[in-house]
Amino acid sequence: MLFDKSKVFKVPLGSGNRLVAGNSLALISIFLFAAGFPAAEVLLDIWHPITLMFFRLILAVSTLVLLWALIEGVSSVLKAPWLKGIKIGLLGFGLGTNLLLFAQWFTDPITVALLATLIPVSATILEVWDGRRKLNSKFILGLIASIIGGLIAVSENISINLGWGVLMALGSGFSFMWASDKSVTRLSELSPIARSSITFTGAAVFTTISFTIFFTLGLVEIPNWLTSDQLLSFVIYSVAAMAISQVFFIAAIEKVGVAISSLHLNFSPFYVMIILFVLGEAWDLRAVIGASIVAFGVWLAQVK
Repeated sequence: MLFDKSKVFKVPLGSGNRLVAGNSLALISIFLFAAGFPAAEVLLDIWHPITLMFFRLILAVSTLVLLWALIEGVSSVLKAPWLKGIKIGLLGFGLGTNLLLFAQWFTDPITVALLATLIPVSATILEVWDGRRKLNSKFILGLIASIIGGLIAVSENISINLGWGVLMALGSGFSFMWASDKSVTRLSELSPIARSSITFTGAAVFTTISFTIFFTLGLVEIPNWLTSDQLLSFVIYSVAAMAISQVFFIAAIEKVGVAISSLHLNFSPFYVMIILFVLGEAWDLRAVIGASIVAFGVWLAQVK
């Protein structure tokens, strides 16, 4: 083994340090996640959602397993509880990631980012249901502030088309939060990169089945070669916005829980707009105001 994972992933932290570390990890995770929305727009113009998700997960899982083997050794990879992880990933991440992409196909990246503001509600329900969180007024107000901030961040661009796109986005959020939560609670003996690797393998199995069925029926085709810009978008979408983002998100959940970590998702409209601004889009002051309110909500929800 090249590194001692007990030193890499299990550094003893006090309560204050744990909150700082957990929120920092969540911030990085959601920024990388948000980078996937503009990238997906480029790729959805040339690929069917099923085709895109199949190749995305193949690259993401390959990257994760390779990094896992390099960091913790091949023996750790071979000894991992693959069946348990695949079951979690098959149902949660497999269904969730496909629903998210179809939701964006039916709507647009801003609408999907907007609906993501409701995901913390699902994450909170999971923790309350399991008895791991007792609701208090500060947390509830923080949750509400986070949702309001996310709504304000995209207020100029709100254009929700009621229908399948909305239902798919909401279903995706719940599935993803459930699988992320179970990755930590049911695979507690593993590191974040190990959990991400084996659960996303389950998602890859799900989408491989979907792609095989669609390809057999002639509904999708093997895509043509990508241009250099399209290839860059694909790498961002697969490696940064999925593989690396998930490792950081799982690490954040381990430190502050799925409910607090999910509150950071409401920064995603702000991050999307930052990325679009860098790419030449106009800046919207409401994105800054909304992000400020989200930040206040994240802080308030964690005040003792």
